[in-house]
Amino acid sequence: MLRLPTALALALALLLAAPLAAFGETMSDTLHAAAAANDVARIETLLAAGAPVDARDAGGATALLVATHANRLEAARALIAAGADVNAKDDISDSPYLYAGARGHLEILRLTLAHGADLGSTNRFGGTALIPAAERGHVETVRTLIAAGVDVDHVNRLGWTALLEAIILGDGGERHQQIVALLLAAGADASLADGEGTTPLQHARSRGYAAIEASLVAAGAR
Repeated sequence: MLRLPTALALALALLLAAPLAAFGETMSDTLHAAAAANDVARIETLLAAGAPVDARDAGGATALLVATHANRLEAARALIAAGADVNAKDDISDSPYLYAGARGHLEILRLTLAHGADLGSTNRFGGTALIPAAERGHVETVRTLIAAGVDVDHVNRLGWTALLEAIILGDGGERHQQIVALLLAAGADASLADGEGTTPLQHARSRGYAAIEASLVAAGAR
């Protein structure tokens, strides 16, 4: 037999969830909304009432991915603590882990890494989390992913590595200079060319990125 406090808590959870369902909104819909709003109390109430932690919305996103989209750290923490899958992909192959890495949501990324992130998983472009992180200049994210063991020479469907994307799609500024240095220090192949045979050094020279060029030359790039 349930103790009174437990019974009351479950009854309250069901009462809170029921009005929303009456308006055509399911508990899963409400969980996604709570995740987007960073409403931890609501998340915990819904999960206690039986809302599936990994239920999908119309685009295939779980509540954890919704929280990650909005960089809602506390919501993400609550969902992960409840067993949310950090590798669950939506209809465009984003997962909480991949999206956090790509967008530089560092604290959520660290949570996913601590809870089973698949370092070899890839996005819709065939790239690991490291590649868009390098492109977008997320220095600490790149550092974190390298330390976690992501393959620094993984090649995506465009024929680009993280090093190539940092040069081709970066701005040559300080953040991308640091990222190039981090990748080279981690053993990235300084001469691994793109699908058309153009090397990182050639790309850097054609863009006038002198500091990156110097780093590549120092690493033995050809």
